[in-house]
Amino acid sequence: MSARDILAKLRHDQALSVDELTWVAGALADQTLSDAQAGAFAMGVCRNGLDQAGRVALTRAMCASGQMLQWDLDKPVLDKHSTGGVGDCVSLVLAPALAACGVYVPMISGRGLGHTGGTLDKLEAIPGVNVMLDEARLRDVVGQVGCAIVGATGDIAPADKRLYAVRDVTSTVDSLDLITASILSKKLAAGLDGLVLDVKVGSGAFMKDIAAARELAQALVGTANAAGCPTRAIITDMSQPLVPSLGNALEVAEVMKVLHGIEAGPMVEICGALGGVLLAQAGLAKDADAGAAQIVAAIADGRAAERFGAMIAAVGGPVQFVENWRRFLPEATVMREVTAQTSGYVQAIDAEALGLAVVALGGGRMVESDPVDPAVGLSDVVRLGVKVEKGQPLAVVHAARPAQADQAEAAVRGAISLGRGAPNLPDLIAEQVT
Repeated sequence: MSARDILAKLRHDQALSVDELTWVAGALADQTLSDAQAGAFAMGVCRNGLDQAGRVALTRAMCASGQMLQWDLDKPVLDKHSTGGVGDCVSLVLAPALAACGVYVPMISGRGLGHTGGTLDKLEAIPGVNVMLDEARLRDVVGQVGCAIVGATGDIAPADKRLYAVRDVTSTVDSLDLITASILSKKLAAGLDGLVLDVKVGSGAFMKDIAAARELAQALVGTANAAGCPTRAIITDMSQPLVPSLGNALEVAEVMKVLHGIEAGPMVEICGALGGVLLAQAGLAKDADAGAAQIVAAIADGRAAERFGAMIAAVGGPVQFVENWRRFLPEATVMREVTAQTSGYVQAIDAEALGLAVVALGGGRMVESDPVDPAVGLSDVVRLGVKVEKGQPLAVVHAARPAQADQAEAAVRGAISLGRGAPNLPDLIAEQVT
């Protein structure tokens, strides 16, 4: 087989065979496929799509392109994954909460993709944290702490590692097929006993409407179950940022507020819903509601915070981070309130535009090699349905330079729409796909 022949088939909208997709995954992993060819493959799949058999074949081949973990532990090995949102730092709360409920969570996560933040980038805002553990160290941390949030090493789904980076810089992020293969190749390689997927829908998600989100959820659940991993999905709202802060260190601060009981709101509700499904699926709760109550209790009584602190210390972060988190997180040099120019109710928020504003500030990557500034972002972003008076803040910009703050201020004004009358707010949890 040759890349040239396979790309020609894609260009002419011809379906690729299982063998051809398997070859592509291997060629991505062993560098036979050049970056240009990898980008052309991603664009071809994004434009033409794969059928169900092709989606399963690509997922399995990318999973098998590297090492597949196996565990010998006394409790279930479970995980959660989000399809990507803005201000979505659920993983940093849910993983330690699940560990506090007695399961093991080897969470292989990713970096920022498009307008969405990356879990690994958020963790690296904490000084000293190393998210790239080898297998032996990963097993040690999971066994001792109960959870570890890490990046995929070169040995785990190496085909996805290359394709993931290419997608971010070739505008091929929002492909149902590539999202499915990317998420599941890493998750299936982690040797899980169960998986729950948080499929986002709305302005800050890759899937803007419920029909597209449902299609993605069904593709993910169907593919994962076909590969032998019990999986369910919950479709959740992303018509506004999940928490009122966007940016790596700023979102870690929101996580600490939740773990300390300073704030709750939608973060705890989603953690409960996702964790409840997992605990019920693993037979550790009589149903999802009972499982959700266990997760919420673990957050409320401080057990999740304790596990989070132990995990951070185990991967090189400060031993006293949970107790003194404000001291350790970096702060931007420029902070500016963006005030409302008129009065009215917040009727719509373009969360994707806000996410892109954070990327432009340096909180994400325009090209693969870009460094990330952990301190920049937006905080105190107003919520849908809130009444704002003229002169009141819509958000606070955290920037490295005044010119960047100017650009972000304009983006915030363009992304938040005010008007008469409070809007109808969407349900935080739309539906479950089994």
